[in-house]
Amino acid sequence: MAIASAVQRGNWIYIYDEKGNQIRTFPASEKPNEGLKGYTSSSVSIQLGMWIYVFDENGRQITTIPV
Repeated sequence: MAIASAVQRGNWIYIYDEKGNQIRTFPASEKPNEGLKGYTSSSVSIQLGMWIYVFDENGRQITTIPV
């Protein structure tokens, strides 16, 4: 299932499919410059502290990148 959109609301990031159904929820930070960094049809990138975590559409962590 492809990622159609990702939205951060407060301390949570909501991931939606192309039909508008919520498919995943991730915790996020409200600190400046942290939280949702971007998404593609197959991944979402979230910064927490000095790391960016990349997850696939199934919620599995793909990689971690230092900031």
